[in-house]
Amino acid sequence: EAMYRKALQQRKAASKNNRAKTASSTPPQQWQPSEVELKYKIYQCHMHLKETRDAMSILESVPAKQRTAKVNMALGELKYKIYQCHMHLKETRDAMSILESVPAKQRTAKVNMALGKLYQKAGMERSAISCFKEVLRQCPLSLEAILCLLALGVKVAEVAGMTMAGVQGVQNSDWLSSWIKGHAYVATKDYSRAINAFNTLDKKTLLRDNLDVLGALGDSYYKANDYKNAMAKYERIHMLDPYLLKGMDLYASLLAKENKADELQQLGTALFQVSDRQPEPWITLGYHCACVKRHTRAIYFAAKAYQLNQESVQALLLKGSTLQQIEKTQEAILHYREVMRMVPDRLESYEGLVECYLSSGRNREAVSVALNACKTLGYTPCTLTLYASVLMEDPVSQDKAKSTLDRALSIKPDYLKAVTMKVKILQIKQKYEEAIELLRSQLVNQSLCVLHQLLGDCLSAVSDYQEALDQYSIALSIDPTDQKSLEGLQRIEKNGNNLEANQDEDVDTMEDEEEAELLGSDAEAQWSDQEQWYGVQ
Repeated sequence: EAMYRKALQQRKAASKNNRAKTASSTPPQQWQPSEVELKYKIYQCHMHLKETRDAMSILESVPAKQRTAKVNMALGELKYKIYQCHMHLKETRDAMSILESVPAKQRTAKVNMALGKLYQKAGMERSAISCFKEVLRQCPLSLEAILCLLALGVKVAEVAGMTMAGVQGVQNSDWLSSWIKGHAYVATKDYSRAINAFNTLDKKTLLRDNLDVLGALGDSYYKANDYKNAMAKYERIHMLDPYLLKGMDLYASLLAKENKADELQQLGTALFQVSDRQPEPWITLGYHCACVKRHTRAIYFAAKAYQLNQESVQALLLKGSTLQQIEKTQEAILHYREVMRMVPDRLESYEGLVECYLSSGRNREAVSVALNACKTLGYTPCTLTLYASVLMEDPVSQDKAKSTLDRALSIKPDYLKAVTMKVKILQIKQKYEEAIELLRSQLVNQSLCVLHQLLGDCLSAVSDYQEALDQYSIALSIDPTDQKSLEGLQRIEKNGNNLEANQDEDVDTMEDEEEAELLGSDAEAQWSDQEQWYGVQ
């Protein structure tokens, strides 16, 4: 440090001497290259001494027309570092202004990328698109810029044209067009085509077991509500790279849906060995605590994860769902709304809000949220079923709910939520035969505990107790802890005991009546004999 300070003093003195000489021989507005070079050396000394403000001022003191490429690059790099400091302090406006002070022609790819993201968050879509396009001109293989442009609605043909033009002649780049198409389908919410595109990439030799492709595939399955396949992809990612944290919070939420507490604990322990400064390990343990009903700790872990990364959507969803479970409805609503603001395409936030509003008796707000989900996410089986769940609460609109569920099942005939909800409506209307027919058709393709249990309920309602007993037994063989199937069995056994008791009473009554009749007939015979005897007398 002493050496740099001594060099700094000498260079400042040299700069003063040089300025005095040039002032006597040349006009003051003309700068000698040696003066610029001296200022650059002084800037380097300030940077070594971590005196950023002094370094910034010395570079800015060089007139714009006299700045060399080296000075401009140093100034741009310095402003980028200042931007990073502002972002760390969450001073977004200052971060944007410092990057905007870099002249457009001197902005590097990383400056344009950072500025584009700031514009995107601020809702300045046109400016963001311009920045990301500039990144692609400088770096045609910037996958991050491609994703940002697709998310902003730029046509896939335009993005592909800018990218492919820059990679002509590059070997093994044939995967890129399929990769762009896959993410374009994700941006337009056409998840079935996105899954096909990513599956094609995964089967190719070069991209087999590629973590980025597998992550995109798992995310597409998740957004398509195919949780089983999504879980399989994330499990495969974790096996391929146990040190990767990206996407593990989503994997934890999938394990929580299946109530796999042991797997969550193992995953959380493994992730903490990687890092405790990222939100994913905390979210995983939070889901584990939620599964074992330790709600207070689950809320703490979710808050800790959000503190580490305030863009963590899964942390907000975990906290919101846990608050909902302990009936802190208003706080849960605030968290779900924040998720909707950050990422409008997450179905969980709409589902959570609808459940909170219905539990609070605010049916109008629930209807509004369900309709908003349909408009934002499209009229998919999931959003239609969510809308039907709200309509179902009002007896007047149950017919409309049934028609909405029929529409959902026409898109995806085996969608379980829609099937179970339609069966419940049919049970309310006492249309048991129609419900039985629907359940039997579903059981042909998917033998699930809940379907057997519902079929048992419907069969019991039409007094077909023997088959109902068989269905409850099948349901318990799939899930021995299913409470509704156990209750159904107990009801049938109770009804059977009551029936046997009634049958015994009927038999006893019949025997008594027969005995009374026999006694009555004997008495009549005796009286007739006596009458005949007295008549003879």
